[in-house]
Amino acid sequence: MKFTALSVLALSSSLALARPAPLVSIPTHDAFFKHIAAHCGKAFEGEVVVDNAQGPSSFAGKKLIMHVRRCDERQLQVPFHVGDDASRTWIITKTGSGLSLKHDHRHEDGTDDASTMYGGHTVDAGFDNVQSFPADQYSKELFVRQGIPQSMGNTWQMFIYDESFSYRMVREGREFRVDFDLTQPIKPPAAPWGYKD
Repeated sequence: MKFTALSVLALSSSLALARPAPLVSIPTHDAFFKHIAAHCGKAFEGEVVVDNAQGPSSFAGKKLIMHVRRCDERQLQVPFHVGDDASRTWIITKTGSGLSLKHDHRHEDGTDDASTMYGGHTVDAGFDNVQSFPADQYSKELFVRQGIPQSMGNTWQMFIYDESFSYRMVREGREFRVDFDLTQPIKPPAAPWGYKD
C-alpha cells in the first residue's frame, strides 16, 4: 500500500484530534471553582454591604439573588438578579492560563446589551476562597468607547466561604460589594434574559 504525503498528513491530523487537549489549571483556581460549583442548582439572597457611588443606588430596595445555574468542568454560569431585572449573568471560565470572569448583559428580548462580556482574568494564583479579576483589554477598550474610561481600572473580586459568597468591584475612589448568605438557599428564579430553562 502506498501512502502519499497528503494521506500521511490527513492520518496524522486525525490522530492528533483523537482526544481534546488537556485543560490545565492550578490548585488554587481549581479549589475556588469547585467551591462555587458545589452550590450548582441553588440560589441565594444577598444585600449590598458597600456602595460608595454618588447618588441613589440602582440596587436600593431590590431583592438581590445569585443563582449558580449551570456548571461543567470548564464553566460556571451564575445569573445575578436585581429585582425584576434578569439582565446579568456572571460567567467564570477556566482558560488554561487562569480563570476568566465575564459579565453577560442582555436585554429582556435576549439580545446583547451594548455593554456586555466585560470582565477580567486572573493574573496570579489567588487563594482557594478568593480570586481577583483585573479588567482585560477587551473591557478597557469597551469602557473607552462608552465614555467611561475610569472603569479601565476596575478589578472584580469574588470570595467564597462556607457560609457566604461576595461579589466586589473596586477601582480608585469606587467600591461596590454584595454579600450572599449561603446557609439559606431559596427557590431559584426563572432563567435570566437570553437563556432558557
